[in-house]
Amino acid sequence: MTFAGRRAVVVEVVFLLLWFVLFARIAALLGTDVVAANADAAAVQSAEHAVHLDVELSANRWLAGNPWLAQPAVYVYRLYYVAVAGVLVWVFVRHTEVYRKVRRTMVAMMALVLPVYWAVPLAPPRSALPGAVDIVARYDPFHQESWVHPTHYTAMPSMHVGWSLWCAYAVWTALRGTRWALSAWLFPVLMVVVVITTGNHYVLDVVGSVALLAASTAAAWAWGRLTARSSPV
Repeated sequence: MTFAGRRAVVVEVVFLLLWFVLFARIAALLGTDVVAANADAAAVQSAEHAVHLDVELSANRWLAGNPWLAQPAVYVYRLYYVAVAGVLVWVFVRHTEVYRKVRRTMVAMMALVLPVYWAVPLAPPRSALPGAVDIVARYDPFHQESWVHPTHYTAMPSMHVGWSLWCAYAVWTALRGTRWALSAWLFPVLMVVVVITTGNHYVLDVVGSVALLAASTAAAWAWGRLTARSSPV
């Protein structure tokens, strides 16, 4: 690799690290209004009940009764970032032709979700639904006190599902046209099952995640077009 190539890699890594740190810091400051979060949770529960989508409590109780499934579900929930980092590195190293596209989508997703966190603080089912079992707290391999007593409520949309959707989108974009491309979408399907059964998200949170990915891909497309126009020929 040339000096210019190494410098480009360093710049990319530093940019992503700073962006992730900034995102995490801002997200931690949002959704702190517990009263609003519980009120929004009640509204979501009411809306889901009206259209018969309120499956969270029954799904949560089913998983609570099957600890042999609950423990792997918690590992999937807690270690999702390993998949995100792995996909990002894989695309960067092996599929550079689509890297900028999927990276722009990732950055757009992180930027677009923050206003939603601010506008719609939302308590998750594990704390807002009477009788729900906090599966992650029960089987948390990291034993984090902040998980048992959260300081912010940002369940809408589910970024666990959002990140898994991004992973699937990135892999599908890189492998499009091959027989393996569609299999990438099994990861978000698994994550949807995990977040619902562990009591961490509502069905409508998942709908919000899909909408977030759609908006982020559109923003990334517009970003790419703007960049292409501003670049010298």
